[in-house]
Amino acid sequence: MPTPNNDNLLQVRELAARMLELAELGDRHRDDASCGILYGILRDTAYRLRKLADEECEKHRLLGKWQ
Repeated sequence: MPTPNNDNLLQVRELAARMLELAELGDRHRDDASCGILYGILRDTAYRLRKLADEECEKHRLLGKWQ
Protein backbone atom coordinates (compact mmCIF):
# COMPACT_ATOMS: atom_id res chain seq x y z
CA MET A 1 0.00 0.00 0.00
CA PRO A 2 1.59 3.31 -1.03
CA THR A 3 2.05 6.03 1.54
CA PRO A 4 -0.06 9.18 1.06
CA ASN A 5 2.98 11.02 -0.33
CA ASN A 6 3.79 8.22 -2.78
CA ASP A 7 0.12 7.91 -3.69
CA ASN A 8 0.12 11.61 -4.58
CA LEU A 9 3.08 11.05 -6.89
CA LEU A 10 1.23 8.22 -8.61
CA GLN A 11 -1.76 10.50 -9.04
CA VAL A 12 0.47 13.12 -10.68
CA ARG A 13 1.60 10.43 -13.15
CA GLU A 14 -2.04 9.52 -13.85
CA LEU A 15 -2.90 13.19 -14.34
CA ALA A 16 -0.01 13.61 -16.77
CA ALA A 17 -1.20 10.57 -18.73
CA ARG A 18 -4.70 12.03 -18.94
CA MET A 19 -3.27 15.38 -20.04
CA LEU A 20 -1.39 13.62 -22.86
CA GLU A 21 -4.57 11.85 -23.94
CA LEU A 22 -6.46 15.13 -23.99
CA ALA A 23 -3.71 16.86 -25.96
CA GLU A 24 -3.86 14.09 -28.56
CA LEU A 25 -7.65 14.29 -28.82
CA GLY A 26 -7.56 18.05 -28.95
CA ASP A 27 -5.02 18.04 -31.78
CA ARG A 28 -7.15 15.58 -33.73
CA HIS A 29 -10.29 17.70 -33.42
CA ARG A 30 -8.92 21.25 -33.52
CA ASP A 31 -9.92 23.62 -36.25
CA ASP A 32 -7.44 26.47 -35.85
CA ALA A 33 -3.81 27.18 -34.95
CA SER A 34 -4.50 28.74 -31.57
CA CYS A 35 -6.01 25.48 -30.35
CA GLY A 36 -2.86 23.75 -31.56
CA ILE A 37 -0.79 26.04 -29.38
CA LEU A 38 -2.98 25.23 -26.37
CA TYR A 39 -2.67 21.48 -26.89
CA GLY A 40 1.06 21.78 -27.49
CA ILE A 41 1.47 23.54 -24.16
CA LEU A 42 -0.70 20.91 -22.48
CA ARG A 43 1.46 18.13 -23.97
CA ASP A 44 4.71 19.83 -22.96
CA THR A 45 3.47 20.40 -19.42
CA ALA A 46 2.35 16.78 -19.12
CA TYR A 47 5.80 15.51 -20.16
CA ARG A 48 7.46 17.82 -17.63
CA LEU A 49 5.14 16.74 -14.81
CA ARG A 50 5.65 13.07 -15.63
CA LYS A 51 9.42 13.49 -15.63
CA LEU A 52 9.41 15.30 -12.27
CA ALA A 53 7.10 12.70 -10.72
CA ASP A 54 9.28 9.86 -12.05
CA GLU A 55 12.36 11.50 -10.56
CA GLU A 56 10.65 11.87 -7.19
CA CYS A 57 9.49 8.25 -7.25
CA GLU A 58 13.04 7.12 -7.96
CA LYS A 59 14.39 9.25 -5.10
CA HIS A 60 11.84 7.67 -2.76
CA ARG A 61 12.86 4.19 -3.93
CA LEU A 62 16.54 4.90 -3.37
CA LEU A 63 15.83 6.28 0.11
CA GLY A 64 13.69 3.26 0.99
CA LYS A 65 10.55 5.40 1.27
CA TRP A 66 8.66 3.55 -1.46
CA GLN A 67 6.26 0.81 -0.49
